[in-house]
Amino acid sequence: MTEPKSFAALRHPGGRAYLAGAMLAMMADNIEHVISYWMIYQKFESPALAGFAVFSHWVPFLLFSVYAGALADRFDPRRIIQLGMVLFMISSSGWGILFLTDSLEMWHAALLLVLHGFSGVIWAPAAQLLVHDIVGPAQLQSAVRMIASGRQLGILLGPAVGGGLMLAFGPAWGILLNVFIYLPLTLWLWKAPYGPAFRSGPRPPGRAFAGLAEILATLRDIASNRTIVWMMLLAGCASFLVGNAHQAQMPEFAHHLGHDDGLHYSALLAATAAGALIAGIVLESRGLLAARPRTACVLVALWCGAIAGFASATSYPLALLLLFAAGFLDLSYNAMAMTMVQLNAPEAIRGRVIGLYNMASLGLRSFSGITVGLGGSVIGIHWSLGLSAGALLVVTIVLLSLMLGGARRGPA
Repeated sequence: MTEPKSFAALRHPGGRAYLAGAMLAMMADNIEHVISYWMIYQKFESPALAGFAVFSHWVPFLLFSVYAGALADRFDPRRIIQLGMVLFMISSSGWGILFLTDSLEMWHAALLLVLHGFSGVIWAPAAQLLVHDIVGPAQLQSAVRMIASGRQLGILLGPAVGGGLMLAFGPAWGILLNVFIYLPLTLWLWKAPYGPAFRSGPRPPGRAFAGLAEILATLRDIASNRTIVWMMLLAGCASFLVGNAHQAQMPEFAHHLGHDDGLHYSALLAATAAGALIAGIVLESRGLLAARPRTACVLVALWCGAIAGFASATSYPLALLLLFAAGFLDLSYNAMAMTMVQLNAPEAIRGRVIGLYNMASLGLRSFSGITVGLGGSVIGIHWSLGLSAGALLVVTIVLLSLMLGGARRGPA
C-alpha cells in the first residue's frame, strides 16, 4: 500500500488552479461581509437587521441546497458555479452603487443580503461536485480539506483585506473593487476541461427534478447507505445544537474574559479560523486521518470538549487555545464527512446528495441561534453554549455506539 502524498490535490494542475480561484472567491465573500456589515451598522444601528443578515445567510442552505444540487446534477457544474459568482458580483456592485449614491435603505440591505445568501447556496454543491471531477476519488479527501483550508484562509484574509480596501478607497469603491476578486475563478471555469462532458465511460441516466418531493426521493435513495446516513446525522446534529452561533456571541464572551476591546475580540474570532487553517496544513502535509465514520465521531466528541471548555473558560489565553483547538477539530471532521458523502453518493444524484448534506451541515445552523443564542438570553451564554455542547456529546456517543453495533452485525 502506497503512502498518501502530502498536498495531493495540489499536485494536479487543475486542482491548483481551481483551489486558488476558490480561495480568492471565498476571500471576496468575506470582504463583502466585512464592508457591508460595517456600513449597515453605521447607517441603521439595527440589531434586528444584523440578525437578519445571519438568518438570510443560512436559511437558503436549509431550504434550497437540494435544489442547487439537482441543478449541478442536471447541468454543467462549471456554469452553475459561474452563475453563483455572477450573483456575488451583482451583490457587491449593488452595495457599492448604493453607498456611492448614499441611497441605501433598509429594504435594499435586506434584498442584497438575501441575494448574497442565494449566491452561496447555488455555488456550494456545484463546487464540491466539480472538485470530484478534477482530482478524482483517490485525491478527493485532500481536495476537500484544501477547499476547507482555503475557506478558512479567506476568513482570515477577508477582514484584513476588506479593512484595507475601506481605508484606502472608502467603503463604496472598496466593495466595487471586490467584484474583480471573483473574476479569476469565473474566467478559468469558462474553458476548464472538467465536468460531465469530460467524464470517461457512459454517463448514468439523469433524473427529472421532482420539486418538493426531491428531498424525500434523495433520502430514499441513500437510506441503505449507512456511511452517508451517519455523516448527515452527525453533521446535522452538530449544526443544530452548536453550529457557529457562538461566533455571534463573541463580543459578550470577550467582555466576560476582561478583554472587550477590538483587538482582543478580533483575536477570538480569528483563533477558530487559524486552527482550521493549521489543521488543513498539518493533515495534508502528513496525509493524516483517513476518512472513517468512527474517526469522524471521535473528532466531533473532542470538538464538543473544546467548545464546552471555551464556554467555561475564565482565562483569555486558555479561551484562545480552546478556540484554536475547536477550529482544528471542526475542519478535520467536516472535511472527513464531506469526503465520505461524496465517495459513497451514486454518480447520477451526487449533486443532490451533496445538497442534502449541505442542508444538514449548513442549513441547520439557522437553529443553533435558538439553542445557543436564545438559550443564552435565558440562562446566560456560557451555560447555553456549554449545555448545547454537552447535548451534542451525548448524541455523538449514541451515534458512535450505533455505528459500532452496526459494524458487528455486518459491513456498511
